[in-house]
Amino acid sequence: MSTIAETAARGQTSRRRMRIDGWRWGGRVFLVFMLLYTALPMIWMLLTSIKSGFAAMQLPPQWWPDQPTLASYQKLLDPQNSVGQDFLRFFWNSLFVSTATTILSVIVAVPAAYAFSRFTFPGRNFLFFAVLLRNMFPAVIFLVPLFILMRAIGLVNTHGSLVLTYLTFGLPLAIWLLKGFYDNIPVQLEQAARIDGATRLQAFILIVMPLSAPGIIATAIYSFIGAWNEYIYAYTFLSKNEQLTLPVGIQRFFSENTTDFPGLMAASFMMSVPVVVLFLVLQRYFVRALTEGAVKH
Repeated sequence: MSTIAETAARGQTSRRRMRIDGWRWGGRVFLVFMLLYTALPMIWMLLTSIKSGFAAMQLPPQWWPDQPTLASYQKLLDPQNSVGQDFLRFFWNSLFVSTATTILSVIVAVPAAYAFSRFTFPGRNFLFFAVLLRNMFPAVIFLVPLFILMRAIGLVNTHGSLVLTYLTFGLPLAIWLLKGFYDNIPVQLEQAARIDGATRLQAFILIVMPLSAPGIIATAIYSFIGAWNEYIYAYTFLSKNEQLTLPVGIQRFFSENTTDFPGLMAASFMMSVPVVVLFLVLQRYFVRALTEGAVKH
């Protein structure tokens, strides 16, 4: 009887292991598919950027260029020609707007999220969910009202209009993300610091801030990427060539009669590189902030 029971148990274990292995291999296949789905456009963009204008227009397409060239990159990075001057100006504008938005988002979101996490005050829950309410609506709904507002206060054709707009749209998720992170930091650590003579501000700076570094970094990543890739508000608020950001500026490679596809792909690839590198370097902080902010200990 014991032999039969052991055989049955081994059979059940084997079937369970096969099911687990099946799910595991299915997950691996899915991850490979998603990797190809996300990587192939970048690869095709890179290959097109090193082709000549004639090779980029060939049908059927030439998958690998016979004579690869870096002429498009040299043109974009050469400040001596008009294309290079425009591209470098657009790149600097995007970097300035994205960095300013990121810094202001962190400065505002950190104390706001800490207040929602640690303090109790009338209307706290209503105010917190009211902050998130804006994300229920598509951004285009606010386009005309914000343009009228920016024109009334004289910020049209300035980078300040973009910084304020991106800050408004990025803060709700940033506050929500950081609040979940602060909720998982034991309040007893701050109480111990207060007993040792620290003020609330000192306890926050010396205890809470270092522990919340992954959440702050995740907030910074989110704010930077959102501002770096935004197009419609930049297209609406800015009309002067010297003020344009990269998402709007690269449309200059399109013209009525022809399109410089190698130059367009080179500009698009260079625009993608900072975001990809930033996320790859700091992705562990982003994932940690999302997981720790989602689970209440």
